[in-house]
Order: sequence, then C-alpha cells, then structure tokens
Amino acid sequence: MKMKIQFYLILLIAYQSFGQNLYFPPRGNDWQTMNPKELGWCDANIDALYSFLDSTNSKAFIVLKDGKIVLEKYFKTFAQDSNWLWNSAGKTLTGFSIGIAQQEGFLSLDDMSSKYLGKNWTSCTPEQEDKITIRHQITMTTGLDDGTGNADCTSPNCLLYKADAGTRWAYHNGPYTLLDQVISKATNATLSSFVNSRILTPIGAQGAYFKFGDNNVFISKPRSMARFGLLLLAKGNWNGVQILKDQNYFQQMTNSSQMINPSYGYLTWLNGKSSYKLPGLQFSFQGSLLKAAPSALYAAIGKNGQIINVDPASNLVFVRMGDAPSTNSLVPTEYNNDIWNRINQLKCQTSTSDFNVSDFNFRVFQEQLVVECSQTNIGANLYIYNSNQQIVIHRKIHSHFTEISLRDLPSSVYTIIFQSKDGVTHKRFYKS
Repeated sequence: MKMKIQFYLILLIAYQSFGQNLYFPPRGNDWQTMNPKELGWCDANIDALYSFLDSTNSKAFIVLKDGKIVLEKYFKTFAQDSNWLWNSAGKTLTGFSIGIAQQEGFLSLDDMSSKYLGKNWTSCTPEQEDKITIRHQITMTTGLDDGTGNADCTSPNCLLYKADAGTRWAYHNGPYTLLDQVISKATNATLSSFVNSRILTPIGAQGAYFKFGDNNVFISKPRSMARFGLLLLAKGNWNGVQILKDQNYFQQMTNSSQMINPSYGYLTWLNGKSSYKLPGLQFSFQGSLLKAAPSALYAAIGKNGQIINVDPASNLVFVRMGDAPSTNSLVPTEYNNDIWNRINQLKCQTSTSDFNVSDFNFRVFQEQLVVECSQTNIGANLYIYNSNQQIVIHRKIHSHFTEISLRDLPSSVYTIIFQSKDGVTHKRFYKS
C-alpha cells in the first residue's frame, strides 16, 4: 500500500512538472491548440469578446496558454497570413535586441550614445550630450525635449536639451528610433539582419522593418507576433535554447528601469506598480497601469492597439492587431484594460472553485471509468483529454450512473472536464 501511494505521489509530481513546461511551436503553421473549455471558458463569453474586438476595428487576436493556442480569431478580410504593423509594440523587440547585442559584446548600456551616433547628434552642448547613454535611450530618460512639435524627428535640430539625462521621463520616439543606428553601428549589420538572425529565425518568426516618415516600423503576421510573446514569457528561452542569455538584463527589462515612471522597463510597459506616466504627460497617475490585468503582467503596446500582453503568473499571452479602436492613442492603455475586463469574464457563470464537485464523482477500474452524478447534472457533457490536450472521449451524461470504456486508451495521465449548466470542473486520473 505504501509503495502504491509513493507511486501516485511520484506520478503527481511528474505531471505537475510537465504542466509547468511550455509548448513551443515548430517552424511553419503547425501549432498545438487547447480547448477553451479546459480553462472553464464558455462559448457565449468568447463570442462576446469577439464581438467587442470586431466592433473596435481589430484585425487579429490570439491567446496562448502554456504556449498553446486557446483562441485565434481574424476579422473581416484579414487572415492568418496577412501582415500588419506593430507600431510602438516593436519597441520591446528593439529592447530585446539591445540585450543580445550587449551579451555578444558589441555594446554596453553605459556607453555614451555619441560613441555610435557621432558627436553633435543632438543640439545639446557637448557636456549635456555626453551624459546621454544607451541606457537612457531604452528607458526614455534622455532628457531631450519631446515637446518640439515633432517627437518622431531624429535630426539634431529637433533633439533639444530639456533636462539632464536620467532626471526626466518622457515618451520620445526620436531618441528611441536612433537605437536602430546604435545597433547597426555597433554590430556592423543592418537592424533587419541582426533581428532576423538573432531572434526571428531561431523562433520560427518572420517580419521586416519599413520606413514610415522618421519611424522604422516592424511588420509581421499575427502568429509571428505571438511567437515573440511566447519568447518573452519564457524569459528569452526557446525550447531549451537560451536566446537572451543575460537574465539580469531580462529582469531589468521587465521591471522598473527607473523610479520616475516605475511602470516602464527597457522599452516595455509594466503592470502592478505604484504609479505610471503616459505619453505627452508629465503627470504621475497613482496605481497600476491596467487595473483589470494581472499585476505581474508586462507588455509591448503600440499606437492604435498593437498589443503583446504577457502574464508569467498564469503562462498567458495574448496579442491584438488592428486599426484604432476609437480615437488614436500612442499607448492605448484604456483599450487594453477593456480587453482584460472581457478576458476576466470568459469563465462560465459558475467558476470551477464554486462548483459543487460532490455532485460529480468517478472511479477508475482498470479499463473502465464509472461516473456518478446528481439529478441536476444529468445532461452535462463529459470530455476526456490526453496529455497533448486532445479530446479522446466525449459523452453526454443521460443518467446518474454512466460507464465509459477506457480499453482503447494507452497508459497515461488524462484530464476529465465535466461541463453542466451549473459550471465546469476538472479532475485528473491515471490509466495504467
């Protein structure tokens, strides 16, 4: 008996360990999926989310759980192979690239920006300019004036002194865009070739940079955006290959990079901090950036609602591409929060924790599963999933007592999803 208990303890630990691992899709379009019912999400609530996204000019929406696709929706004429621009969500891709360039010894965050951009890249005095480093560029603390009328301009006559570097936070595109030249000069490679060779190709993503005025904007398919989100969730690791080896850099990238705006890391937005600032404003708002989102979330957010949200606490990633939901916004945090409000409502009316599991019991006898349920749960649906999240058995429960043959199932751990009008619950069992 003791050996049997130990066996099941070992099995439980092994299964929990397996559950914590992330799935990484291979190259191409093959990507494992997860049934939303396994998360207790109801079809009606998913449809309501899709209706909201459609009404707010969305083009693509993908949700990953543990790396697997749970939701994937394209709107109107936009399709899986369509391309769209990331806008400022691409800033996080640049921040990630700077980390790789540093780990390969091409540059240091504490290098003066003028080392790569040349003297007089601003209209500051030499003393003021020499205080600006790469670190200031990736934290939006260059001290350059963002109120000149064209914050995208990268010419020296647009880059005017406002404050000493490191003393003022401002969302300023001009100094950020010049990081493209920093990477190119430091690595002796174009930005596109560096990003493709170090990041996109290893994770099976595709994309390219295009010039829009002063801005250099990244464009890709939605699934490539989702792949980068999964790379961020895995802290720079892709299926056992550590692409960003400098974990200290990753921690700094996804945590407060300075305390003027604690909700900003290295070109990455952060939730759950004490206060935040928004583009064009010097006012500090108290509380979290996204009230409805998980506190541990970090995000890449761009104009008109280009979004990569990463929640490491639940291994959840979602990406949204599209036109402006209503009015144009450089960082549409309110819209992002609205999406999170609807994601929080995806669970069925009665959550798993509220479900009376005593009304549903089962026993496994070698090659047979016996299910017992109360009168109120007759008519419920029972699903059995294998370890690859595939449905292997589906039964409609028509009586208090149901027998299900397991004869054709190989030895493995399985998950039972029991969905009735009262809610959803799940249990696991091992078939020997």
